[in-house]
Amino acid sequence: MASKRPPGLAATLEEIQSRLARLEAAARAPAPVAADPAKFWLVDRIAKGGTRGGEVAYGGMATLPSGEQFAWQRQVAAKDLLRHEWEGLDRVLAALGHPVRLRLLRAIVHGRRTKADLEQLEGLGTTGQLYHHLKTLEAAGWVRVLERGTYGVPGERVIPLLAILAAAAG
Repeated sequence: MASKRPPGLAATLEEIQSRLARLEAAARAPAPVAADPAKFWLVDRIAKGGTRGGEVAYGGMATLPSGEQFAWQRQVAAKDLLRHEWEGLDRVLAALGHPVRLRLLRAIVHGRRTKADLEQLEGLGTTGQLYHHLKTLEAAGWVRVLERGTYGVPGERVIPLLAILAAAAG
């Protein structure tokens, strides 16, 4: 003979199983990031946007020593960055990873420069080495040859370059 459960025991068991499932799901979910909205206004704005998985945003405004002004921003879903193949980014990042190229970029971002101007900088090596470093920066999109052989940082790259430098500086 089959045993009978007291009335309400089945309902109580279902309730307990349901509560347990919700608790287990909550334990697996990442805790929300608590941030002071006054200090972390950007994080607060992203959180209010309701993007599941979060976003990465950066931007800025800058007036260069040459007087040129730039404003730029970008917002990307974190899941897209995490899903993206990073191997293709090595060339862009590696171009910044050499002290001579950083010196060249610094000189160029302070004002458009010709190759002759850049050859006057000390410690850059031979003309061939200078040409190699400029080609590396150009291939990665950090510099562009403008009118009459003048090098400049493309406008759409000024703020990203400064953002990378700010991140590297901590």
